[in-house]
Amino acid sequence: MSSSATSASTTPAVATSAPAAPTGRPAMSRREVLESLSGILLGMFVSVLATSVVSSSLPRIIADLHGSQSSFTWVVTATLLATTVSTPIWGKLADLVDRKVLIQVALVISVLSSAVAGMAQGVAELIAARAVQGIGAGGLMSLSVVLIADIISPRERGRYMGLTGAVMAVATTGGPLLGGVITDGPGWRWNFYVGLPFAVLALVVLQRTLHLPSVPRRRPRLDYAGAALLSAGVTLLLLWVTFASTSYPWVSWQSAAMVAGALGLLAGAVVVESRAAEPLIPLHLFTNRTFVLAVIGSASVGVSMFGTSVFLAQYMQLARGRTPTASGLMTIPMMAGLFIASTLSGQIVSRTGRYKPVMLVGAVLQLVGLAAMGSIHWDTGFWFVALAMAVLGSGIGMLMQNFVLAVQNTLDVRQIGVGTASVTFFRTLGGAIGVSVLGAVLSTRASDLIADGLARLGVHTGALGGGTLPDLATLPGPVRTVVEQSFGDAIAELFLLAVPMAVVALVAVIALREVPLHHRTGLEQRAEVERLIEQEPQAADVEVAAVPGPPRT
Repeated sequence: MSSSATSASTTPAVATSAPAAPTGRPAMSRREVLESLSGILLGMFVSVLATSVVSSSLPRIIADLHGSQSSFTWVVTATLLATTVSTPIWGKLADLVDRKVLIQVALVISVLSSAVAGMAQGVAELIAARAVQGIGAGGLMSLSVVLIADIISPRERGRYMGLTGAVMAVATTGGPLLGGVITDGPGWRWNFYVGLPFAVLALVVLQRTLHLPSVPRRRPRLDYAGAALLSAGVTLLLLWVTFASTSYPWVSWQSAAMVAGALGLLAGAVVVESRAAEPLIPLHLFTNRTFVLAVIGSASVGVSMFGTSVFLAQYMQLARGRTPTASGLMTIPMMAGLFIASTLSGQIVSRTGRYKPVMLVGAVLQLVGLAAMGSIHWDTGFWFVALAMAVLGSGIGMLMQNFVLAVQNTLDVRQIGVGTASVTFFRTLGGAIGVSVLGAVLSTRASDLIADGLARLGVHTGALGGGTLPDLATLPGPVRTVVEQSFGDAIAELFLLAVPMAVVALVAVIALREVPLHHRTGLEQRAEVERLIEQEPQAADVEVAAVPGPPRT
């Protein structure tokens, strides 16, 4: 099928005249939805908090552990990498086994690994613990979205978008604030323990409120070969973009070998996926126009979202000389923009049933926000920086979940898990590659600018420890000014480098073909599939399109 629209017309589909609850069960009331949603959102909150709580303290952590700019980047990249390679596996499992058990397992993995990270005595230990934490985060983020699709129909999802946006905004904004306070108080190690009570609460709430129908007993058949090849290929690709320009030139035999190896592994993964009985990422999904455009757009949004959140902390602390607490406070405009835009756009989508106009506005705002952030300097008035962050956050808020919504609205209900996880996979992959590339560029560019500035002062460049992140409080006044100017200009250049990706996202949204949002939840669609299979066993091989159902009264 060349597009989602043609898919719905050429594929046998569930009858649109089916009742709201095919199994005879009444549709979930608003109270039941909110109760179930509370546990899901708590899991999402823990996942986001575990990552965001250390963002404002990472410069201090890396300095205390005597790490370099490369170490800083890899602490973030390790989490993103593990999240990326594990997301398709979680998504595939979501289509095969009990989703409630899966999200609880992901929650335990995420929190226990965070506690281990708090005991790290060196950068290598910290990176390893954060990588394991990324595995749990991949499950929490993808499974949360899948479970929301189970209990809320696409047309009604907008009215609950405010809750989702609020949770992400509080966790993303409150995390750096809380992390800054803890870092300036008892110490940064306590940042890794703060999620434990929230995790326990999430486990209790999920157990008591999330009630899903039993899953038919079925032995999961995972594509282990495809998972191994995909993980190895993505890992090698990220290793290349991380160490290029620092350990070896971009154009060198090392680069050629790593790129060739990564492409070979990924090509092998494609071959294996095409033959696997249960592929992690079914290749036929790429014949769906909506899916392909959502993948491209989500990868572009990932660069903006992850890159901005990572390097804003460095800008606030190393270019503007703020404390971890203050740097967390100064990122509030971006999170406020994300929260408000996500909430309002969700209401608009729910009322009108149209998502493309909202996404077009979001894509333009993302482009304008990145361009504005690319014009800042170390001494730019904070009002301008705040306005640029708010515009960028608004654009991301209008795009991120609506790409997922568009895909879920067109997929076979039996592939919601793998389809949703695939979009999340490419978004995280885009973010991981973006952070790695931008981090490598920042390391080189900041070092060059600092060297030039110190040379003008007649100071030897070795005074800053050969690439380690500086502690501004220990630097003499003139040297500190050089460092702040250098990091301010270098980080601004990173935002300009991300502008082309925002253009790609805008083009993807323009090319997106809007499909009317249907009114049935994932549970209702799955129940109808089971009913059809009971009546006609051959229906098990029929693709069930997500077509619009009758409006509810």
